[in-house]
Amino acid sequence: MKYELIIIGGGAAGFSAALEAERKNKKTLIINNNENVEIGGTCVNVGCFPTKHLLYKAELIYKIQNNIFEGIKTNLQIDYSKIIEEKDKLVLKARKEKYIKILKNLKNVEFLNGKAKFIDKNTIIVNNKKIKGEKFLIATGSRTYIPQIPGLENIEFLTNKEALDLKELPDKLIIIGGGALGLEFAQIFSRFGSKVVILEATNHIMNGVDDDFERLISNYLKDEGIKIIKNAKIKVIKNNVVILEDDKKIQFDKLLIAAGRVANTDDLGLEKINIKLGNRKEIVVDKYLKAVENIWAAGDVIGNPMLETIAAKEGNLAVKNMYSESKEKMDYSIIPYAIFTDPQFASVGLTEKEAKKNDIKIKCNFVKLENLPKAIAIKDTKGAIRFVINENTEEILGIQLLSPLAGDIIHEATMIIKNKMKIKEVIETIHVFPTLSEIIKLGAQDFKRDISKMSCCVE
Repeated sequence: MKYELIIIGGGAAGFSAALEAERKNKKTLIINNNENVEIGGTCVNVGCFPTKHLLYKAELIYKIQNNIFEGIKTNLQIDYSKIIEEKDKLVLKARKEKYIKILKNLKNVEFLNGKAKFIDKNTIIVNNKKIKGEKFLIATGSRTYIPQIPGLENIEFLTNKEALDLKELPDKLIIIGGGALGLEFAQIFSRFGSKVVILEATNHIMNGVDDDFERLISNYLKDEGIKIIKNAKIKVIKNNVVILEDDKKIQFDKLLIAAGRVANTDDLGLEKINIKLGNRKEIVVDKYLKAVENIWAAGDVIGNPMLETIAAKEGNLAVKNMYSESKEKMDYSIIPYAIFTDPQFASVGLTEKEAKKNDIKIKCNFVKLENLPKAIAIKDTKGAIRFVINENTEEILGIQLLSPLAGDIIHEATMIIKNKMKIKEVIETIHVFPTLSEIIKLGAQDFKRDISKMSCCVE
């Protein structure tokens, strides 16, 4: 049997591609290797969806335990196994509703569970059966990057997948890596009751974030009891002890690897079809997501930025480009992202560091959340906002935000930058009072007046 399109990978990129192929009435086969991750990919099964569920619960627990509000007393009890049990139920439901059920409604798309491997540019083998296709999309995603650390091979370490399946809380948890994944898991486990130490090999957590935001989130995490060790060079791991190069010893019950991601390109037979790979095994594609003559790739498998929304967009775009004369390319310059710590960090457009590196003449500010009426009202004033604007035209080039619900608020910032708005236009836009999203307007007003001398709702 020959298919017009074969999609290898059942995550965000693969499903987005399948939906676009269905719209184009293309006979399509989608293949997912469920041994790596269930249908739906990393996000719904072992990534965004379950971690945000646990982060929300952990935030509620933290605020109750720390008596944030006067007059509220409770004897809080935590059953961690029940918490994980509910997480599993929600993941299963999301997988069924958003992937399995959707797949059953696609008339032109078939599904096959198995590991695909290329024999030539038009043939793959799955479950010992040869299958031919006219065009292919590789969307096999990524997995945890495992650094070369002496002694690591002798312990049962965790990745995000195993960490989400723990039925009991570790008393002492070490997390290797201070990026988004490491920080989110650190706050989850710390707020549930574990003693957490983050070991970051570089001098920065939240790589690429401006220094003042990094300092704020570092201080917030440390205030909660999370220990962060930067420039942590590990000499060896043995007997549930990490020994650093300065001979400092740190004991642990569990160790979580969160040192980045690597593309899933092993054992696909890519050497037989002349596909080029990058430093972290990612597939090299052109600006239209084509790898070679009749093969495209999308999502984490083509490298950073590894975000679910980008994967979905790339999967859709790849199929459009397969069957259209007018090609489209991704615009990565206005894609927002978020780190779902508490407070959350979100960013879109240029940071101050990036603007200076590119010799762009800019003006920046840094407005603390303690100036925002809604933040004061809910007693949650941790955070700040920064605008990066063109010095001459006052066009807004970038916005970074550390605040409650920053991942939601950043979409207003994305539209501002996409539409090349200027400071004056944001100031003249009326916002609902009191809201957290007013921080966008307050950040703009800061360029024109002393916001410490303003009353609420003043234009």
